[in-house]
Amino acid sequence: MTPLHDLQALADPAKAAEMAAYHKAPRTYLGVAVPQIEDLTDRWRADLTLEDRLALAADLWRTDIHEARVAAAKLLTQARIRPDQAAWDLIVSWVPDFDGWALADHASIAGQKRLVADPSRLETVEAWITSPHMWTRRAALVMTLPWTKQNFPKAHDLAIRGRVLGWCEALAEDRDWFIQKAVAWWVRDLSKHDAAAAQSFLTQHGPRLAPFARKEAARHLIQS
Repeated sequence: MTPLHDLQALADPAKAAEMAAYHKAPRTYLGVAVPQIEDLTDRWRADLTLEDRLALAADLWRTDIHEARVAAAKLLTQARIRPDQAAWDLIVSWVPDFDGWALADHASIAGQKRLVADPSRLETVEAWITSPHMWTRRAALVMTLPWTKQNFPKAHDLAIRGRVLGWCEALAEDRDWFIQKAVAWWVRDLSKHDAAAAQSFLTQHGPRLAPFARKEAARHLIQS
């Protein structure tokens, strides 16, 4: 059996119909749960060279089957991939295809690992914040979430944190709901590790956010 056949063997038509109604993006759904996909990708990863894993991920993404695209992202969600430029390039090539939060988030988590491995790639990501494609703009914030989570960031990490807060500032008046949510997500997660920086951002730029985003960004600050 091929990896795609492995996925299709787990198909659940009733769940597939529910997923299609929920995600709304017009593609094939199999009704396979993420933990089941992870079990498969763990097995595939153990049996494949990096070159073969990249080829499989590219092939799975091209099917435009929801679960196959999740599996493609999971195959590349790994902190240590060496060399990893081809993996990064493949993830970047997927960004224009993003059309819903679920696949965008799975692929963006894979992208997070590659950005942390080589922060110079932020030069590529920074250009995304002016993209006409909303999901590309959103990916710039989702892929950089690791820089919200350090309790003791080094100087270069603080510089990156400030840089991405600048992107949040640039997107503060973008009225797309998903962009507002992403800005709020970034600032909210930052507030758990650097309350002062999050509060400073909200003091300066909070009035430019949609009310729901401002409230969400400040959620942990209000509780504290």
